[in-house]
Amino acid sequence: MELNTLKPAPGSKHARKRVARGIGSGTGKTGGRGHKGQRARSGGFHKVGFEGGQMPLQRRLPKRGFNSLTRDDRAEVRLSDLERINAEKIDLAALKEARVVPEAALSAKVIVSGKLTRKVELTGIAVSKGARAAIEAAGGSTDAPIPQPRPKREPKAVPVPQPQAKPAKAKEQSGEAKAAKAERAARRDAPPAPGGKKGGKA
Repeated sequence: MELNTLKPAPGSKHARKRVARGIGSGTGKTGGRGHKGQRARSGGFHKVGFEGGQMPLQRRLPKRGFNSLTRDDRAEVRLSDLERINAEKIDLAALKEARVVPEAALSAKVIVSGKLTRKVELTGIAVSKGARAAIEAAGGSTDAPIPQPRPKREPKAVPVPQPQAKPAKAKEQSGEAKAAKAERAARRDAPPAPGGKKGGKA
């Protein structure tokens, strides 16, 4: 093999398509643009995804999910990463120095992946349930608090509506009502005045 005999591997390089170079090229005459129309003109390109005014595909499909702005704040650490760090006491700064987590990470969490065969002491690093068991089985320790189950909330007692008693009618009437009633009775029972006209035809 000589320098003057070096050449790319077969199929790794492709010749650029040269359009409108005669009918023998397969893209002669109209150059692959067809006859007339906006897309056949120079400068006739509108925009990517344009469908002539109808609702384009990227707007017809529903939105789904989101990208969290804090997804890079917490980094994941494997047990195998702890195995290759040459330190017994490991914190976030030691992980950044060993380039296990990125510099922009604000916290880290150890997950079960790989094996840990030596004693390590973790400070300020969260651990999963399985990672805690693996670290303690290897003789290590961690200061991460053990998560406690949330207490179950008791359902709120719904007060049972009590049947309301109908208000009893006041048997005793006010003094004014009694006086008016007595006055009407006195007028009804009073004898007719002398010389007065009686009811009926005269």
